[in-house]
Amino acid sequence: MNKTTFITKEDNKYDWFLIDANSTTIGRLSTEISRILLGKNSPHYNPSQNIHQGVIVINAEKINVTGKKETDKFYYRHSGTPGGLTIETFRELQNRLPARIIEKSVKGMLPKGSLGRELFTNLKFYKGPSHPHIAQNPIKININ
Repeated sequence: MNKTTFITKEDNKYDWFLIDANSTTIGRLSTEISRILLGKNSPHYNPSQNIHQGVIVINAEKINVTGKKETDKFYYRHSGTPGGLTIETFRELQNRLPARIIEKSVKGMLPKGSLGRELFTNLKFYKGPSHPHIAQNPIKININ
C-alpha cells in the first residue's frame, strides 16, 4: 500500500539549488525553476505542501528568447490611474530590470493562492555570477 509522507517541522531543512541563466532559453529555465520550487524533483512531493526548496538564479540578464520575441513581446503594467498603462518590450525590460522577466514567467507557472506566494519567496535572482548564499551550499543545476 502506498503511503504519503508529509514534511514536519523537524524536517524544516531547506535544499538550495543554483542555476546559471547564461544563454538559456527563458521557457526552459522557468519550467525547471517552477518544478524545483514545487518540489516535483523530490520523493516527498505533495501538491498542497511546501517542500522547502529554494532556487538561486545568477546571470539573470543573459537569458535568451527564440524567434522575434525580443521586439514583439510586450510587458504591461498599470499604475491604477486613468491613462496609467505602461507598455515595455522584452528588450527594454531586460535593460531596465532583467530579473523581472524571469519573475513573471515563473510566477505564472506556480499555483495561484497562498502556497504559490509562499513558494515564490524561495526564489532569488542576481545580476552577474556572484551571490550571497554561499552558506546554503547550493547544488548546481545545468539547464540545456
